[in-house]
Amino acid sequence: MSHLDPYGGAEARGWDRPDQPTQLPWPEPDLDPGPAPWAGPPHVGAERYATPTAQIDSVPGTADLLGHEDAPTGQIERVPAGVGLDHEDAPTAQFAPVPGEEPATEQSSSGKRHRGRRRAGGGRPPAGQPAPSPGQPPATGGGRNLPAAISVGLGLGALVLLPLFLYTPSFLLVLAGAFGVGIWEMSRAVRRARAVVPLVPLIAGGVLTVTIAWFGGLDALLLGLLVTIAGTLVWRLGDGPANFRRDMTAATLIAVYVPFLGGFAALLAASPDDGALRVLVTLVAVVLSDTGGYAAGANFGKHPMAPTISPKKSWEGFLGSVSAAALGSALLLWLLFDVAPWWGAVFGVAVSGAAVLGDLAESMIKRDLGVKDMSNLLPGHGGLMDRLDSVLFAVPTAYLLLVVLVPAVS
Repeated sequence: MSHLDPYGGAEARGWDRPDQPTQLPWPEPDLDPGPAPWAGPPHVGAERYATPTAQIDSVPGTADLLGHEDAPTGQIERVPAGVGLDHEDAPTAQFAPVPGEEPATEQSSSGKRHRGRRRAGGGRPPAGQPAPSPGQPPATGGGRNLPAAISVGLGLGALVLLPLFLYTPSFLLVLAGAFGVGIWEMSRAVRRARAVVPLVPLIAGGVLTVTIAWFGGLDALLLGLLVTIAGTLVWRLGDGPANFRRDMTAATLIAVYVPFLGGFAALLAASPDDGALRVLVTLVAVVLSDTGGYAAGANFGKHPMAPTISPKKSWEGFLGSVSAAALGSALLLWLLFDVAPWWGAVFGVAVSGAAVLGDLAESMIKRDLGVKDMSNLLPGHGGLMDRLDSVLFAVPTAYLLLVVLVPAVS
C-alpha cells in the first residue's frame, strides 16, 4: 500500500508517478542536500525527497504541536510504560544507539559509569571541581585552607593584643577599623535581599559610636547608636520613598549588630588600670569556647543543636564549649582579679553561651541571605564578620558581669 504524498496531492506514490517538480520543504529548492547520513539506504520504490507521515498513537493535536498541519513527522513508536519516564502515558521516540557509544544512562550494563560523571577518589576531585595546583596546599576543615587560617588567626591576635598592652589608647583605632570593615561587609551581604543601606552615615556613625563610648561610657554608647540611626534615616530620605522601610530595617540591624554591640569592647578597654586585662579574659573565654566546642563536636558530636541553622553544631560541642570556657575563666579570673573560682566559672559559662548564640545568630543571617561567608577578605576565615560573630555577643555579657565581679575604680 502506497502512502499519500503530502506535497503532491492524493496521487499514489510509485515508479509510475508523472514527472513534475516537487516543492521541497527547505527554503532553497535549487539545492540538493542529499540523503541524511543517518537515514541509511533508501527504501525501494520511495522517492528521494519523500518523507513518510507520522503514525502516532493516542497523541491528539500533533499538527498543532508541529506548527503546520501539513508538516511531515517521523514515525514515533510507543515505549513500554514506565521506562525512564515520570509518567507512564508519555510517548517517546525510540532512537537507535550511535555506534561506538554507550547509552546515556547513569550506569551501563557493563558496570562502567557514564562518561562525564566522575566520582571523587584516589586524589582525584569530583567532576566540575578543579584540581589543586601542584604548589597549592590542600584545603581541609570543610574546604578551608588550614595553614592560611592559622596564619591569619595568629595575625589577628597580634593585631589586637599588641596595641592593647603596648599603648591601650591605640586599641581604639583597631576597634574603629574593625567595625568599619564589618559594616561594609554587612552592607554588601544585605544586597542579596535587595536592601541598599546608606554606607557613609553607617560607617561614620559606627566610628563615632565607638569613640564616644571609649570616653563617655555606657550613656555615650546609647547616644551614638541613636545618632547613627538618625543620620542614616536623614541620608536615606534623599533617595525617595521606594523600598524605604526595607532599607532602614537593614540599616538599623547593622547599626545595632556591629557598632553598638562592639562598642562594649571599648567600654571594657577604657576601664581604668585594668582595661587591657578585662579585654584579655573576655577574648580568652571566647577562644576557649570555640576550641572546646570544635574538639568535643568533632569527636563526640551526635545530637544536632540547631540543624536548620547550623548543622555542624551539636549539643556535645556546646558542652565542650562551656566546660572549656568555665575552667579557663575560673583560673584566669582568680589569678588576675582575685575572683573566687566559682564566680570565674560562672563568667566563663555565660560568655561561652553568648558566643555560641552570636555564632548561631550570624549563621541564621547568612542562611537567610543565601551566603556562605560575609566576604573573602581573610584567607581561610571568610570575612571579618565571620570572626567577630562570637565576640559581638560575648563583650556585652563580659562587660556586665565584670562590672559586678570586678568593680572598676573611678
